[in-house]
Amino acid sequence: MASKMFRALEIPNYRLWLVGALVSNIGTWMQRVAQDWLVLTVLTDNDGTATGITTGLQFLPILLLGPYAGLIADRFNKRKLLIFTQGFMGLCAIVLGLLVVTDTAELWHVYVLAALLGIGAAFDAPARQAFVSEVVPGTHLTNAVALNSANFNLARLAGPGVAGAVIAAFGTGPAFLINGASFIAVISSLLFMHKDQLQPAKPVERERGQVREGLRYVKNRRDLLLIFFLAFVIGTFGLNFQMTNAIMATEAFGVGPGEFGILGSIMAVGTFGGALLAARRSRPRWRYVIGGGIAFGICALASAWMPNYIAFGFMLIPVGLCSLTFLNSCNTMVQTSVPPQFRARVLALYLMVVMGGTPIGSPFIGWLAEEIGVRWAVSVGALLSLGASIAALIAWQKFRHDAVPLREQMREMLHLR
Repeated sequence: MASKMFRALEIPNYRLWLVGALVSNIGTWMQRVAQDWLVLTVLTDNDGTATGITTGLQFLPILLLGPYAGLIADRFNKRKLLIFTQGFMGLCAIVLGLLVVTDTAELWHVYVLAALLGIGAAFDAPARQAFVSEVVPGTHLTNAVALNSANFNLARLAGPGVAGAVIAAFGTGPAFLINGASFIAVISSLLFMHKDQLQPAKPVERERGQVREGLRYVKNRRDLLLIFFLAFVIGTFGLNFQMTNAIMATEAFGVGPGEFGILGSIMAVGTFGGALLAARRSRPRWRYVIGGGIAFGICALASAWMPNYIAFGFMLIPVGLCSLTFLNSCNTMVQTSVPPQFRARVLALYLMVVMGGTPIGSPFIGWLAEEIGVRWAVSVGALLSLGASIAALIAWQKFRHDAVPLREQMREMLHLR
């Protein structure tokens, strides 16, 4: 069973990639925690709207540049593109760190650098997602995607806790500087890969209308449209825990940066477990897409009303498990069902809907937290996620090929094994 779960690690280049990504991902999670804490407690007086705007600006470029970024990834060598984007994002982190440690950081600096970091991420994400299929053979792709998620969430286990300790001891500036240095690891892994063992996709020749071509491809795939709809709603209104956990920590429970960082690590226990379970599966299934969305909505709603910090922390474990089950299933289904010449463009569109809605959802949920309280704000996001998942279940019932009774299908989709 263990060999099946980790079979992609048979590929030397993939092992190198995974190690570099782990170091960089730990730094990324440190930056996320430090950025929210900087805005929430240093540059403002617990302003949830400002925190939401910061998060939104970081994801806005994905919404605006996603289709074009996917086309760039299809046109150019993905490995070289990733070296450039990783270096650019590392530079943004170092600049913010220097501003903080020299006591010259202002809120508008954070806004600008969050947007620049988002621009780098917009071009990095589709190339990084599609690059996996060039590192491992198709027979290992589903496992590699799941291990990428496990890697990301293993970093999420360590990153927030380390960030909380660094912030408590030295402030937020060093956390940004550490993240900037962490990009060296993933750039080194890309430089030292065995190029003769890579399987690069043939670059798409430059032609007019290639972005529209990718959009038409998705438009003609009802299954992709359903995934995109569900990913947009849940990604926009449900997956705002980077921000809502910070507000819950400060306002609902009155704890400090160390306890806030621990919340991210606790949630990562669930997402890491979900990633390892996903690595055991040979192929993605709709039961994990829609069932994961329904279960996420229920668990997120329950988490909003936990009576104390400890109960809230424990509830984040199933929230993380369900969110990862949903996201990994969507990602794998897209990756394995799209031909290579469209893969980066379609992945860019997918990332655009799952993360690009954050500029809408994050300020909205932050505003709700200010107006009606953070518990009600999280509840609204959870109910919207649950409603969209039920709607997706009904839609899928209408166009799936085999006539399975709704009651049996519901039972199958919620059986997350």
